Amino acid sequence: MNIVWIGFHEEGLPAFKATLENGNKVSAFITLDEDAFAKRSAGSRDYEAFCQKYGVEYFTVSTIKGDEAYEIIKKSKPDLLVVLGWSEILPSRLLQIPTIGTIGTHAALLPHNKGSAPINWAIIHGEKVTGNTMMWLSEKVDSGSIIDQIEFPITPYDTCKTLYDQVAETNAVMLQNLIKKLNEGTKPVLDISNENNEPILPRRRPKDGLLDWQQSAEKIYDFIRALTIPYPGAFTFWNGKKYIIWKANILPLAAGVDAGVILGKSYGFSDNSCGFVVGTKTNAILITEIEDENGVVYSGKDLNDLNLEGEFTNE
Repeated sequence: MNIVWIGFHEEGLPAFKATLENGNKVSAFITLDEDAFAKRSAGSRDYEAFCQKYGVEYFTVSTIKGDEAYEIIKKSKPDLLVVLGWSEILPSRLLQIPTIGTIGTHAALLPHNKGSAPINWAIIHGEKVTGNTMMWLSEKVDSGSIIDQIEFPITPYDTCKTLYDQVAETNAVMLQNLIKKLNEGTKPVLDISNENNEPILPRRRPKDGLLDWQQSAEKIYDFIRALTIPYPGAFTFWNGKKYIIWKANILPLAAGVDAGVILGKSYGFSDNSCGFVVGTKTNAILITEIEDENGVVYSGKDLNDLNLEGEFTNE
């Protein structure tokens, strides 16, 4: 079976590595060129090293919708087209090329949470369970026939990074199971409807990371961990200056003051015990790592030495 692979996001890397290490033939790998790659978060150039090691032809394109990508795929004559960690919807002419079909995954338990940034939205919405779905891609976004699903919990200790790590691991598991079944002559489809009446999740942009201190401590904590590295981050303002909040702890104590007010400093002999305690609508948040407008990151003693006082605002 001849496979052509499309991807740039690091969430597809474990699956790509496992596919090659298991002796499967990947004739071509297509990823973003430097200009397009620079505009994305969580990308990986490690794919190129694996392509060199296993003799996979490596191509870069600015978009998967152009003639260049179409000609590469058409010339490669894939049986299976694998799309993992890609942000564009494939045009119908590409879906018609592979003899078996085109597969992709979506980081949610479809049909729930179709659309953009499903892991980030799941954390923001306070959900306790999510997962990963593999499907046969169709022209309609996130609506192809479901091949496989793996569920995993969202714990209070998770961030967008830890959950996307689980997405990456389950990508590898589901794809290897699929390849085995295809080589046995079976084209699997689960008896699960991929249709519901939920609205499609909207795309998130860096400007959407503005914190609302009038929310509960739980919602603020979820917002921060949903947008932390490798994403652009939740942000707030102090004295007109923008600060990105990368790490925070939730504190089970009543603030008793206006939301956004800096209550004081926390001290300790480890970085994650130092920071600023901030009031919220309920309880309080301990901010333990921030970044200023100049890209300087502060934690531990350096964070406390900033001596921030007063309150955080929306501008």
